[in-house]
Amino acid sequence: MFSPSTLRKEWPLLASPATTALFYSFGERWFADLSEGFWFAFLLAWLFAVILLSAFAVVRHAERLAGTLGEPLGTLILTLAVTGIEVMMIAAVMYTGRENPAFARDAMFAVVMIVMNGMVGLALVLGGLRHLEQSYNLQGANAFLAVIVPLAVLCLVLPNFTVSSPGPTYSPLQSAFVIIMSLALYGVFLAIQNLRHRDYFIAPGPAGPAEPHAGDFHSVPFHGALLVAHLLPVVLLAKQLAVPINYGIHELQAPAALGGLLVSVLVLCPESVGAIRAALANELQRSVNILLGSVLATISLTIPAVLVIGLATGREIVLGLDATNMILLVLTLAVSTLTFASARTNVLLGAVHLLLFLAYLMLVFDR
Repeated sequence: MFSPSTLRKEWPLLASPATTALFYSFGERWFADLSEGFWFAFLLAWLFAVILLSAFAVVRHAERLAGTLGEPLGTLILTLAVTGIEVMMIAAVMYTGRENPAFARDAMFAVVMIVMNGMVGLALVLGGLRHLEQSYNLQGANAFLAVIVPLAVLCLVLPNFTVSSPGPTYSPLQSAFVIIMSLALYGVFLAIQNLRHRDYFIAPGPAGPAEPHAGDFHSVPFHGALLVAHLLPVVLLAKQLAVPINYGIHELQAPAALGGLLVSVLVLCPESVGAIRAALANELQRSVNILLGSVLATISLTIPAVLVIGLATGREIVLGLDATNMILLVLTLAVSTLTFASARTNVLLGAVHLLLFLAYLMLVFDR
């Protein structure tokens, strides 16, 4: 069942369980004193690297399942796998150590900025440098944005202006409405994407032959079992990683938004690599599907999950952005609608998105 090549690919299954066992055995002692800079950096880097390896493996097996099962089930498995990692990471950081009710908001906003500015900008710049102009299906991109724009505003801006609950939060009734509305709208989108209008999300022009996964002819149960095996250490190590992240934020006086940025980078890295590779291979449609689909899944699935956790535990969930970040969000959404208003992209459009991403990074560290 396990060929030598398969064993080489699955080597994280040795590193992640060993790391999990070590941290659950000695983690309390190791985390007792993080004042030594080298020790703190070592533990953070160790956990970050192991979780990142497991996340890459989860996405790899989810992609194999997607290719085998077809749509819509394949895409749903990939989306749920990545979103599941994100929800677990956010919940672990929010409820480990000091409470951080705004962490989910910071992570959601970081996802939007990283993907819609950083990764979209990098994909368009690299793709434009190699291929001058690239084409994609305009109807598909517009379908993504038609759902992303209202959900982003309703979830990250509107809470600042409601008065039923104190602060930039939603009341229980408003939270229930957002949960139902987000899930329902995402369900409608999935039906459009995978059933009624699948052609919106396929690259224009004649379709080329699909690229098979070389040497990968394993069954659905095989990939499903390994997906769970790689996902389990992420679940168990999320709480361990939350300890140094919270320590760095609260004890070292790091920016509060840095925690959301770190978790978002960790979760988005595997998908982002695939999107950049697709853009370099002149498969911009696949890159658009991955990137915009990631933002849509994050907003429409992760925020409801976090709100459900808040309602179940009675904890406050802060969603509304401050004035500076609201301007960045609205500017990002407006520029994105301009970028995807034409069926062809170039380097200039990517450079504008990268500029907005750099502005976001600057404002994380210097307000």
